[in-house]
Amino acid sequence: MSAGDAPSALSAADVAAWIRRAAELVAADAEHLTRLDAAIGDGDHGLNLDRGFAAAVAALPSGDAAPGKVLIAAGRAIVSKTGGASGPLYGTALRRAGKAFGDAAEIDAAALGAGLQAALDGVRELGQAEPGDKTMVDALGPAAAAALAAADLPSAVRAAADAASEGAEATVAMRARKGRASYLGERSVGHMDPGAASTALLLRALADVASSR
Repeated sequence: MSAGDAPSALSAADVAAWIRRAAELVAADAEHLTRLDAAIGDGDHGLNLDRGFAAAVAALPSGDAAPGKVLIAAGRAIVSKTGGASGPLYGTALRRAGKAFGDAAEIDAAALGAGLQAALDGVRELGQAEPGDKTMVDALGPAAAAALAAADLPSAVRAAADAASEGAEATVAMRARKGRASYLGERSVGHMDPGAASTALLLRALADVASSR
């Protein structure tokens, strides 16, 4: 796709495609995510998230639902079908983003940034996590900031995906201060946070969908 063909806004169909692509990436990477979690957590992150996103795909509304409604439906399904902390955190992130989008028929760069910021705020409230705690916040926070700083949708999507990936990588050197990983103290250093890794997958899925249009 040439730069001139890049979308200036995302439709409800694009958002549904985003959730489907995220489910594909999570399914393909489920064992890796579970290994990451086994090193510093409960060892079920990949399997739980795979189940949750499969449920989200099954719950996607048909017809002319607004993009925000699509995300809210996906978030509700993830909460109901995903075990551990992943369900509430991812469900909150998607539902908060969906509420931020409101009834708009399309999502432009500014709306995407606002939606990711709303998702971040929801995750931070629920998990009581701050940047540097070695959680999904360390990937989602940079993604939201990058999207908010972008001038157009293609730039926002690419920047968010890149920032999330870099944020996930940065968790390797961090000492966990939240969740089960925090019990390990210094032994949590040297391992990527599984929630940050899966957050990077979610943003990569969005970039895949945007670039395929």
